[in-house]
Amino acid sequence: MKILVVGTGAREHAIVHALAAESAEGAAPAHELHAAPGNPGMASQAALHPVDANDGRAVAALARTLGVDLVVVGPEAPLVAGVADAVREAGIPVFGPSAEAARLEGSKAFAKDVMAAAAVPTAMAHVCTTVEQVADALDAFGAPYVVKDDGLAAGKGVVVTSDRDAALAHAREALGARGDDGPSTPEVSSLRSGDSRGPRKVVVVEEYLDGPEVSLFCLCDGATVVPMVPAQDFKRVGDDDAGPNTGGMGAYTPLDWAPTDLVAEVVDRIAQPTVDEMARRGTPFSGVLYVGLALTSRGTRVVEFNARFGDPEIQAVLARLRTPLSGVLLAAATGRLDGIEPLRWSDDAVVNVVVASEGYPESPRKGDPITGIDDAEALDGVHVLHAGTAVVDGALVSAGGRVLSVVGRGADLTAARAASYAGVEKIALDGSHHRSDIALKAERGEVAVP
Repeated sequence: MKILVVGTGAREHAIVHALAAESAEGAAPAHELHAAPGNPGMASQAALHPVDANDGRAVAALARTLGVDLVVVGPEAPLVAGVADAVREAGIPVFGPSAEAARLEGSKAFAKDVMAAAAVPTAMAHVCTTVEQVADALDAFGAPYVVKDDGLAAGKGVVVTSDRDAALAHAREALGARGDDGPSTPEVSSLRSGDSRGPRKVVVVEEYLDGPEVSLFCLCDGATVVPMVPAQDFKRVGDDDAGPNTGGMGAYTPLDWAPTDLVAEVVDRIAQPTVDEMARRGTPFSGVLYVGLALTSRGTRVVEFNARFGDPEIQAVLARLRTPLSGVLLAAATGRLDGIEPLRWSDDAVVNVVVASEGYPESPRKGDPITGIDDAEALDGVHVLHAGTAVVDGALVSAGGRVLSVVGRGADLTAARAASYAGVEKIALDGSHHRSDIALKAERGEVAVP
């Protein structure tokens, strides 16, 4: 197949890597891979095209020119901007939801309304349009406080803190930054106790959910739901979950500590009812529904929905997939998921450790040389995915906060952790930092459901 992957990060590199690997291993005929705009790490596996990933008309025009069989839209911003819609209108199969369906990620308030209609178990929440409403909601729930920016925030729009002043400050900043482009749908209005006025700035205050968090990606074609394997990511910047939230500092799979019926429960009680509700509303969801979960003392609860693969979890999940990814994505894009065979998975464990630049997440430094990637990939079971890199004057340099994902495979978590961290040690990036405890508690058997 000719496949165009849209995006620049490690998530998109993981998709390109998986598509290239299935051809190399003979699991599928050789693909012709393209990326727009891609990153330096993808250049050895895909042709790169300097197209704005958020420009639907430009992406659709490129897809037509290349004559691709499938477009895969990776990041959330292009999805919310309607890039998948533009490609569909051009008559090209595309993996990724419409802009309307992507509101499951683009608006926390909208997602809460869908969950309420579908009877999906989730945290209680107040949707607030003023700082005063936020203060009342914080007092109603008590500490720890959970405050979420309603819109896209690159995985960093959530504050979980026991400091009431810090929670209020985050809400004040989010309300001030939203401008006049806030949600204005009847669904959001109904959550505001009858406030039906025009576009408003919105934040969501939720009750705190105890228990470990889990990410589960569900492939959807508007009707059928096919789950992948669960993973766990690490959102805080420092070891032992210290410091501010980030886009994610690492992930691992499998989760041997999770209930054996977790995936079936999530499909039956969460993913399928959500997909059915979206279809009932006339906005069918096709693509991947990222279900962020908390396994609490009161049962499984949804923390959030996203409309794309999670980064850094998908880097670990795809490393275990044995079913050719290309066929699965095409089936989702063309409404044929009900006809595919059950997904096949390796029994190996996979650990992904993110190497971040100095100053991340507050003020990441850019332009530092990167070396050692070839040495890392020479290690057994290790591959490296680019997240924030660029080539300047012929040299590979950092170009973002999260710079690389170092993915290690092994027979168990101990071996996978050893492989990943051995790869990290081969990489040189001045001032970089990474967590040293990715999957450590799971390796030690210290993760438990309340």
